[in-house]
Amino acid sequence: MTALSTNSETANPPAVSRARTLWTACAAHALHDGYTDLIYLLLPIWQAEFAIGYGALAFLRALAAASMAGLQLPMGRVAERIGGRATLALGTALAAIGYVIAGYSASLIGLCIALVIVGCGLSTQHPIASAAVSRAYQGDARGPLGTYNFAGDIGKAAIPSGASLLLAWMSWHHMLWALAVLGVIVAIAVAIFLPANLRPVHKSIKAEPHASGARGGFALLLAIGILDSSVRMGFLTFLPFLLKEQGASLATVGQALALVFIGGAAGKFACGWLGARFGVLATVLLTEAGTAAVIVAVLMLPLAPTLMLLPVLGVMLNGTSSVLYGTVPELAPAGRTEQAFAIFYTGTIGAGATAPILFGILGDHIGARGALMATAITAVVILPLAIALAPKLPAQDPSDG
Repeated sequence: MTALSTNSETANPPAVSRARTLWTACAAHALHDGYTDLIYLLLPIWQAEFAIGYGALAFLRALAAASMAGLQLPMGRVAERIGGRATLALGTALAAIGYVIAGYSASLIGLCIALVIVGCGLSTQHPIASAAVSRAYQGDARGPLGTYNFAGDIGKAAIPSGASLLLAWMSWHHMLWALAVLGVIVAIAVAIFLPANLRPVHKSIKAEPHASGARGGFALLLAIGILDSSVRMGFLTFLPFLLKEQGASLATVGQALALVFIGGAAGKFACGWLGARFGVLATVLLTEAGTAAVIVAVLMLPLAPTLMLLPVLGVMLNGTSSVLYGTVPELAPAGRTEQAFAIFYTGTIGAGATAPILFGILGDHIGARGALMATAITAVVILPLAIALAPKLPAQDPSDG
């Protein structure tokens, strides 16, 4: 009887434990995503401080992103050895330490080392925190995972915006140290509140897709995800420079980034609903065509209308990703859904690391505006790929609402 009771509690954790797990994971997600996108605000500062070109700036951004992308699978193995809670807490603290070192850096070499350390710490969050929420809620995890994903966008909006306000009162060095303190607080919260035994939950899929269709479809889906991530990261890399050219202050740049990320959070909800109602093809065509159109409009308009369009652009930039992530299980080879997600995350985050370098080199030759136009063209390239993907998608079950 005792064993039965224990098994029941393991399968269905108490509501208080569930909520504690969810909000701790949300705090970690908000901090890590905010830390990731804080770099965009720092790029113009570092350009002035170290007198470097767009290619070098993109390389700095890529260091953190590449470390984060390349270490997700290895960090999963570390979590198997020392536990997910310890891995996530240590990773959060490591990211904070990286920003402390960045604040002390007086050379490009020191800054590069600091950003690699930041990326190493950030690599722990997505697989471990999402697994914690999935394990806590089991079959009822869809809604809580949506809350967890939304928390990341809140962090993307809040931390760069808060950092821009801090810059009105202190140097960028002190601002980084202040935000590092926040990271240490979240690391302590993870160590206290997240459950110690975090194992990934293996979910089944209602209908197995055809093996050949899944393989071919997944490759196309991955290609779309890589290009979509390239557009998003390339645009965000050059947006601060466009805004400065239009006369924006540093504080306005931070607020503009917040507008993009707030729109992105709304886009994840809206486009997930659109994908369920109207299908993957229609939604991807809408978001990618919309992305290209709004980027072109932003290039042509002055500052005030540009700021008004940024939330709309955020919806388009992030909307595609929510649809693509939801399609991964449908196209994953049978019994390999977790591996498919790992490959997809690694590919899209890796693209986010390398694409800004390519756009940055292009920007050194044709300017920031030319590089931004190249991101719009890349968005257009996705359209025929989405059309090719449509026949490989499994028919939707009418009962899936």
